[in-house]
Amino acid sequence: MVDKRRGFIGVVLILSLVAFVGFSMGPIIGGILGDNQTRQPSTPVSEQSTQTQKINDLKAQARGYELVLQREPENQTALQGFLQAQLELISLGEAEVNTLIEPLQTLSRLNPEMTEYGILLAQSQQYAGDSEAAAQTYRSIVEKKPGQIQALQGWVSLLLEQQQPQAAIGLLEDTLKAAPELNQAQPGTIDEVSVQLILGQVYAQQERYNEAIAIYEEASKRDETDFRPVLAKAMILKQQGNGEEAEPLFAQAIELAPANYKDQIQRQVDGELNPVETTPAPEATETPENPENPE
Repeated sequence: MVDKRRGFIGVVLILSLVAFVGFSMGPIIGGILGDNQTRQPSTPVSEQSTQTQKINDLKAQARGYELVLQREPENQTALQGFLQAQLELISLGEAEVNTLIEPLQTLSRLNPEMTEYGILLAQSQQYAGDSEAAAQTYRSIVEKKPGQIQALQGWVSLLLEQQQPQAAIGLLEDTLKAAPELNQAQPGTIDEVSVQLILGQVYAQQERYNEAIAIYEEASKRDETDFRPVLAKAMILKQQGNGEEAEPLFAQAIELAPANYKDQIQRQVDGELNPVETTPAPEATETPENPENPE
């Protein structure tokens, strides 16, 4: 259960991820938490005391928000505050993921335009063991916003977790088929390269490497300035033992990549990163809002 809690916080921290190469195909956990969430076998007494005080403070905050919600069930400041406190308690192993479902359902209903709440709701449902509800939540988001990459990525991860790779591939292929018409009606509706990257990663996970490479090459032709498909192809070639063929692609990816990703790519070239660690991670976020404590 501790691993699931930590994984869920990883989900929260990468809400703004847009299908970078190497993302985790589990429930979008990735290596975002790093060593910060690793429990040490022994903790000094002073740190234990500080940790205990933090937990007590968070529990008091959560209880305060609950009291407000008993009087005002749709008070969004209280809902957001409770969510924030519970997320921190979950990261410390002091709360269960299912405590987030009800407030997220309310926030999603009150803010239908804010898909972040819906994505968090789906991921909460998934971690709580209700895969059917999670799939329905993802589906409702994608039906309204076909190009919502985080929802697509989450739904694909859920399908793979359920051993349904063909359903995941079909979902992504259908999204790509619909993209030209939707993008013509409203430019930018679907980021086709990002969808192709997810599809390529699914192929790679299924060891369908030729198909993965083909989709990455197609993505590179679609946008020759995007480093991600170049890096993805290089990583597969390296994994297959074709280091000489991968080397110039890594160099090209470094040249194309934004400055803040160049070092991470170089570390991948040097073999210092695991596949899950190759995802350029965005800045951590906590919740869609950062409410004040209730009085």
